[in-house]
Amino acid sequence: MSIKDTPQPSRNRQIANILFFVASLFLVANLLLPSLFGPSIPQVPYSLFIDQVQDGKVTRASVGQNEIRYQLKGENDQPGQLLSTTPIFDLELPQRLEDHGVEFAAVPPPKNNWFTSILGWVIPPLIFVAIWQFFLGRAGGFGGPQGALSINKSKAKVYVEGESTKVTFDDVAGVEEAKTELVEIVDFLKNPQRFTSIGARIPKGVLLVGPPGTGKTLLAKAVAGEASVAFFSISGSEFVELFVGAGAARVRDLFEQAKKKAPCIIFIDELDAIGKSRASAGFYGGNDEREQTLNQLLTEMDGFAAGDATVIVLAATNRPETLDPALLRPGRFDRQVLVDRPDLSGRLKILEIYAQKVKLGPDVDLKAIATRTPGFAGADLANLVNEAALLAARAQRETVSQADFAEAIERVVAGLEKKSRVLNDKEKKIVAYHEVGHALVGTLMPGGSKVAKISIVPRGMAALGYTLQLPTEDRFLMDEAELRGQIATLLGGRAAEEIIFGSITTGAANDLQRATDLAERMVTTYGMSKVLGPLAYEKGQQNAFLGGDGMMNPRRMVSDDTAKAIDDEVKEIVETAHQQALDILNQNQELLEKIALQILETEVIEGEELQKLLNQVRLVDKVPAAV
Repeated sequence: MSIKDTPQPSRNRQIANILFFVASLFLVANLLLPSLFGPSIPQVPYSLFIDQVQDGKVTRASVGQNEIRYQLKGENDQPGQLLSTTPIFDLELPQRLEDHGVEFAAVPPPKNNWFTSILGWVIPPLIFVAIWQFFLGRAGGFGGPQGALSINKSKAKVYVEGESTKVTFDDVAGVEEAKTELVEIVDFLKNPQRFTSIGARIPKGVLLVGPPGTGKTLLAKAVAGEASVAFFSISGSEFVELFVGAGAARVRDLFEQAKKKAPCIIFIDELDAIGKSRASAGFYGGNDEREQTLNQLLTEMDGFAAGDATVIVLAATNRPETLDPALLRPGRFDRQVLVDRPDLSGRLKILEIYAQKVKLGPDVDLKAIATRTPGFAGADLANLVNEAALLAARAQRETVSQADFAEAIERVVAGLEKKSRVLNDKEKKIVAYHEVGHALVGTLMPGGSKVAKISIVPRGMAALGYTLQLPTEDRFLMDEAELRGQIATLLGGRAAEEIIFGSITTGAANDLQRATDLAERMVTTYGMSKVLGPLAYEKGQQNAFLGGDGMMNPRRMVSDDTAKAIDDEVKEIVETAHQQALDILNQNQELLEKIALQILETEVIEGEELQKLLNQVRLVDKVPAAV
């Protein structure tokens, strides 16, 4: 597929350039030619001219407003030298010339030339037109590629079949279910008679829904590439304009262009920019520019199917709850296709696609990398491969190794390593015990994650050290025991500081925030509280009816007693997890000090060495049961 913008009429700019060139030549001819080809007359001061008049050396003079030309007396019947001077306002000059016998006269007005007269009438309008065309061309920054007069034209980019490599379904991985849904669209574009002959109707619109970076735009391009049809791509924000009515006009122009190239696909990225619910806060009255654009889009999606034009609308958004219900009804966006983050097998396929573009070393295990990257979207994995390649190139290696991928994962998860941030001995010791505390508690907690690395090398914005836990499998559900175990793991660092140093530091601030948030979700969202029961008390939930604009959900208003009960339950969960972490570390204090001393020497512990140490962790004789 090759990309080109909508055609731009360059003829106006060419005419403007020609007119501007002609006007420039005229100005040069009027200003420079007389000085270049006219007679060269020496210029003298006005005082010298007066002295020559009084000495009787001047025979005749031609007095003009800006110049006085005069001739001196000659010798041996030869004409004298011709000189000029710039006049000064002098009322006595005529009398002085007459007293000394100088013939003088005023300069006659210039004779009108028919050629110069025509130029005088033609050139000024040409200059005006050239300037006007110039500013129209410069107005393309806000009026579209064709200038201010094309402000109502669509800004869509058109992908057509070309010499460059087109995108197909083979270039998209990790979203097999979404590809299956879209194969039907491709079949219809290739052979619509097979569907229409039995009365079937293909969906007019397909809405791709999913988190950012999961490949929604890539999927839309793959549909166009597989069907070998024209592909119009535009963002929802490009419809919205300062001028009233411009957005609706662009929608009309886009669909008119699409009908001419049918069968084709229109892809609207970030549909929520123009498709937000008209009942949401921020829409007042019926004259809002965005509402007019939305109304025109609804009209076009109803109207273009009336003819024979085969035009399918694909749209993408990561906030489907904010869209207007009229967009999602049958007959417009009939089908919603979920493009979610890939699972383990999907991540492996994505890595295989992007790994083909880099030189891999013999030790690279893509499956191990896919296992260590849960929650990564397709764009994250593409960035991961690129980061690993950059690390290898920076180290002046010819291939990318497994160690480069491991470092790239830590860069994405924890941030850039900052060896320049030097800690003093006391701070380094505190960080070491803090991170080992996380690791020992996390080792005994239920769930599918294991501690893979402990480091006291600062990373990112504020992390002075980190404990890396990697899941052994993809998990979609978690029970109450696992959530309580996560909270205990988060509080393991603070508990280690209390046991070893008898005090706490500010290093556990982020741990406390995450633990409190998780405990609050357990109570208010997941219903994991026997006191409050299976009810949702989540505060600050966005209401889909209000367009998801951050408005508080008015459906669930809690009383003061309920709010106090929520706080008590959250406090109980956190305190129980804190005591659980203290019991585990007290039981394994010798191992805590052993690993901490070792990490103070090496700064990093991982791999088999770390697993041998963590296998020595002993279970607590009596761990408080989950409430």
